[in-house]
Amino acid sequence: MGKSLSMKNITKRYPGVLALDHVSIEIKAGEIRALVGENGAGKSTLIKVLSGAVTNDEGEIRVGDKVFPHITTLQARENGIAVVYQEGSLVPSLSVAENVYLGKRFGRLVNHKALEHMAAQTFEHLGIKVNPGTAVANLSPAYRQLVEIVKAVSQDAEIVVMDEPTAQLTVDEVEMLFGIIRRLKADGITVVYISHRLDEIFEITDSVTVMRDGKYITTLDTKETNKTELIEYMVGRELSLSYPRSSKPPGEVALELENVTGNGDKDVSLYVRGGEILGLGGLVGSGRTELAKVIFGAASAKTGTILVRGAKVEIKSPKDAVSRSIGLIPEDRKSEGCFLKMTIQWNVALMNLRRTGTRFFVNEKNEREQALRYREALKIKTPSVAQLVGNLSGGNQQKVVLAKVLAAQSDILIFDEPTRGIDVGARSEIYELMVRLLEEGKAIIMISSDMEELLGMSDRIVVLGEGRVRGELAREEFSQQKVLELASVE
Repeated sequence: MGKSLSMKNITKRYPGVLALDHVSIEIKAGEIRALVGENGAGKSTLIKVLSGAVTNDEGEIRVGDKVFPHITTLQARENGIAVVYQEGSLVPSLSVAENVYLGKRFGRLVNHKALEHMAAQTFEHLGIKVNPGTAVANLSPAYRQLVEIVKAVSQDAEIVVMDEPTAQLTVDEVEMLFGIIRRLKADGITVVYISHRLDEIFEITDSVTVMRDGKYITTLDTKETNKTELIEYMVGRELSLSYPRSSKPPGEVALELENVTGNGDKDVSLYVRGGEILGLGGLVGSGRTELAKVIFGAASAKTGTILVRGAKVEIKSPKDAVSRSIGLIPEDRKSEGCFLKMTIQWNVALMNLRRTGTRFFVNEKNEREQALRYREALKIKTPSVAQLVGNLSGGNQQKVVLAKVLAAQSDILIFDEPTRGIDVGARSEIYELMVRLLEEGKAIIMISSDMEELLGMSDRIVVLGEGRVRGELAREEFSQQKVLELASVE
């Protein structure tokens, strides 16, 4: 059975920042509670306090009938609290079963067959079809996420916190996850569900708590609220739910691929014009990110032709791509898009050193002025461009990656999952930025697993499946059903 959870007057201070300001929430045993708010609202800090990863300065935590002034990671685990983080904590070289029971003692010797049998029973109960003997390295990101959940349940978790659990899941995989969550609820387990995807909140949760600027704002019965009301509570202002559109018609073809093969993709032909967003649709593993890396030179094209503004080019490295004014805003901004332990100024200047300095010397004044310009232009929320990127919210990290690409004077931009893990307020700003770029004549290729975003922002959609183009849709043909039908073509 699950446990009730109460956090009262939780306060956490960092130098110059009040991350949590006397936050109080109460969750009943067996309840599915959503926790929402913009990046920087305090959600992650609150969950870290609950898991023992961060020690609160004030307040108390009540788990069932036990009260703690603050909780350690060991106490959290002993009292049935498990957090399933978006980044994951599995060991790729170990099997599914070994990961599920990692850290649990079963005597001196480990009986692998017994572990696999125990894991198989848990997977069957939750309706997950996976071989417990399979190495985690061989699983898709979606199934790794599901294994994380099974690991939490197997450790006798009574309160399971899920942090953006659907970020890498397809539509069908999301439904599978929801089935698992419903089974957890049926078993009486308490679930705290963090997501920026508001449609999911209304489908799976009983109630929703809103946070903003480190403060508790309100808790609502999910059935008695709506998306518009939630967004207003989250951002503190009225925010349009519509997708902005450029008023200018597309121009000439900026980038064209003719029968390109490489990095798992085969015989891909497509084009994108200046002032246009070409959406790339498809299921996880369809080859969209792989194609982006070929265009950017991070992977090699084996055959075919790439043309930039009508001229045939060879792109063998990211350096070649940047010299052709091609920029990539990657899916994994934390490991591929920016250096978290370096400053905003340093990151923005990274691809533009020749313009901000000389052949042998860095001009810090020019770099700082450049970073300040992009801070204002992209509305990066930071008191200083000397701030480390790792200290920024997800939305602001995304803006730093974009600033870095724009500083390199890129005219052809590839956005790979541009708003993954980003709150509604920052998401709206990213969309408006994309439209401004279109009106400047830039061409955008947008990869998105968010169907609403794909349909709302694209001018045309090319759907990939198993590394091949399955079809193309003009805007007047857009529908979720058509995209999924093309994506599922054998």
